[in-house]
Amino acid sequence: MTMIVTHQTGGRTMPISMTVCQSHHAMTETELNDAILPGSGLNVPFIAGTMSAFVAHERAGAALYRVAAEQSQNPALVARYEEFGRETAEHIDIYENLIRELGGDPQYVSPAARMTEQLGSKLLEGPVLLAGSVDVVSFETALLEAVVIAEHKCRDNWQLLGRLAEVLPEGAARRAVVDAVATVRSQEDEHVAWASNMWFELALTNARHPVASKTMGAVEGVLSKVKEALT
Repeated sequence: MTMIVTHQTGGRTMPISMTVCQSHHAMTETELNDAILPGSGLNVPFIAGTMSAFVAHERAGAALYRVAAEQSQNPALVARYEEFGRETAEHIDIYENLIRELGGDPQYVSPAARMTEQLGSKLLEGPVLLAGSVDVVSFETALLEAVVIAEHKCRDNWQLLGRLAEVLPEGAARRAVVDAVATVRSQEDEHVAWASNMWFELALTNARHPVASKTMGAVEGVLSKVKEALT
């Protein structure tokens, strides 16, 4: 399993416009068509690019959970972030195995995956850069909101993968995709439900305990009540 693809891990990409790489790290459409589902008549570069973007999102999610678990001051949230982070790491492994099953290379980072990496980094950018400039409650909420957004996208990716399986030719690769989606979907549904419900509860709990003062002491008092409500 690869958490971050680089040229040291054997990463490859498709040179496009301003994307430049060494020749032995370049991936061409011809190579993709020859390796993945040859003779299927499908748009192989698109399928390979989409799978690369899916695993890129999971890798970004693993980083998000790691940061959230390290920075959160709420033990209940930390426990969940760590649990879902472990499951996200398993999902990365599943995606990488599926890509191999299709004949692809998990070290291939498609143009779509590069865009996904940038979107993922932006989810973390706000909480990380502003951690010292906001109160604790706002910071915890921002982390949780990032998780909500990331998990909805994760679930959508697995739903789309299930639909893509319908166009794959019959065989081991298609069965592997169908089985993987069946295994992971329930976990993704749980992630989305927990993150959304917790976000609602955090907001409602804060709304019920107004802060009369903007001092950190008052904010910490609210946070204590929030922790009690969530544990």
